[in-house]
Amino acid sequence: MDHSGHGMTMDLPPFTLGRGLQWSADPFFLVACLAGLALYGWGVVRLLRRGDKWPVGRTVAYVIGVLSIVLMMCTRLNDYGMVMFSVHMVQHMVISMVSPILILLGAPITLALRALPTAGRGRKGPRELLLMFLHSRYMRIITHPAFTIPLFIASLYGLYFTPLFDTLMGSKAGHIGMMVHFLAVGLVFFWPIMGVDPGPHRPGYLMRMLELFAGMPFHAFFGIALMMASEPMVETFKNPPASLGIEALSDQNAAGGIAWAFSEIPSVLVLVALLFQWYASDQRQARREDRAADRDGDKELEAYNAYLSSLHARGN
Repeated sequence: MDHSGHGMTMDLPPFTLGRGLQWSADPFFLVACLAGLALYGWGVVRLLRRGDKWPVGRTVAYVIGVLSIVLMMCTRLNDYGMVMFSVHMVQHMVISMVSPILILLGAPITLALRALPTAGRGRKGPRELLLMFLHSRYMRIITHPAFTIPLFIASLYGLYFTPLFDTLMGSKAGHIGMMVHFLAVGLVFFWPIMGVDPGPHRPGYLMRMLELFAGMPFHAFFGIALMMASEPMVETFKNPPASLGIEALSDQNAAGGIAWAFSEIPSVLVLVALLFQWYASDQRQARREDRAADRDGDKELEAYNAYLSSLHARGN
């Protein structure tokens, strides 16, 4: 017997990690992830062939980020996620919070801008179109904190606590659209905060941290609300298949615990990345100042010393 017309069988055996990690590819996500890896690989190879360098760490972060999507959507975790709230919540948290951070650490936009050839004068090629898109009014709006933070919050409360979630889970296209939405929301939320790729908004490090912590508590509150509920709150997961051997309320409590715990993971990841960036930025600034001092013989210091000498002479 099918569940919600997805071809997911209702007689899934009780969940174990081994069963969850068995291969069960969703064609849409498999093709999209392979395309993403291929395009990124093309960009890296193009840079290396012309003698440019590309940090290995960025490539590793991007690949792991894409593979994390494959893990969530192309294994039986996706099958179990259709009937188990707890497994679905793992999918949601990874795709909206872990995958975007890793993908953004890979700096795909920077890679594209460096790898794509420039079109001739007066012409618009892929690189020029990408630059126009990055500087468009649309991008300024959807990457602004006044838009991203409410969207990040609404993707939890506005989805799970309304009939919209059940509607989307009722069709394969709706389910795919919901997962793509989770990824997109994570990308636009963390993009200006990570600050690795160029974008319309480049806030300072302190402001980035404030933006990060403005959104994370709502994840924790959402998790607590699920954990404290005395009855199942989402229609889709009210009657889990008997073959799973689970009870809807306890599975919902587990989903709440996962949502609550995951609110800490991206906070730590992003905070560590920001501190490293901040340190690296200070180091680069110090090196620039040292080079400037070497070039001009440290005229600023000499001028200051001369000023002190004049004050001393006046005092005498």
